[in-house]
Amino acid sequence: MAAAWFNALANPDKARAISAGTHPGSQVHPSVVEAMREAGVDVAGARPQRLTDALASQAQWLITMGCGEECPVVPGVKREDWPIDDPAAAPIARVREIRDEIRTRVEVFLERERL
Repeated sequence: MAAAWFNALANPDKARAISAGTHPGSQVHPSVVEAMREAGVDVAGARPQRLTDALASQAQWLITMGCGEECPVVPGVKREDWPIDDPAAAPIARVREIRDEIRTRVEVFLERERL
């Protein structure tokens, strides 16, 4: 959700986000697809990928969501952790709350970084 919000809200000439996880599923969870579609963002075609050191090293920022010790630490890459619940096992009402919390965090990040 964070990468989708970032790419929907950021100036595409300045930045774009790539989504990856330490334990990615085989597809975006259907409740996440539904909640994001309700907000006007289509993530149905997104394909989860594993967060590797190589992928992280291509970034200027690494925004993590509670992966702790499993998150790569890459010299020169700024890192910020957002402790957000995993929406995969949550009821749709909670997924919507998580969606909205992530959007707010992305908006604050974009404003702070002037993206």
